[in-house]
Amino acid sequence: MATDHPPASGESLNKRLAEKGLRSTSQRQHVFEVLLSQRDHPSAEEVFMRAKQSKPEISMATVYNSLDALVKCGVVRQVNVDRGATLFCSNMGEHAHFSCDDCGKVFDMNLKGLPQVPMVDVPGEFEVRKIDIALHGRCTGKCSDCGRKEAVA
Repeated sequence: MATDHPPASGESLNKRLAEKGLRSTSQRQHVFEVLLSQRDHPSAEEVFMRAKQSKPEISMATVYNSLDALVKCGVVRQVNVDRGATLFCSNMGEHAHFSCDDCGKVFDMNLKGLPQVPMVDVPGEFEVRKIDIALHGRCTGKCSDCGRKEAVA
């Protein structure tokens, strides 16, 4: 699994925010720390519930605004799998995502070398900047929910 997370530091977050013309706030720092603490792929609502545990005064709007700022300054990425809620990933290294069709959890997967990309006829007026790779299947043995289903079946 991918584990290439950049080192977390308040100073580098402040620099990245400043580069995008955004202010550093204690709320943005707190939301960033919440994301770094578990290294999973929470939704905004899950980030809000986690942030509220140690900062009860934080609002949902503040969490949404903080996540937006963290994405804009490039320290967090949005992950969209299927039509579910947007998830947030603090792993900024190159990696793919594996989405379990049964439990809905999303896991980071290492990329070995450059992945083979299907030939796509991209007209000259378009510039490809990134490619998102999402794998779908079942996480048998990885999580207790799917592992139990496998044992019962």
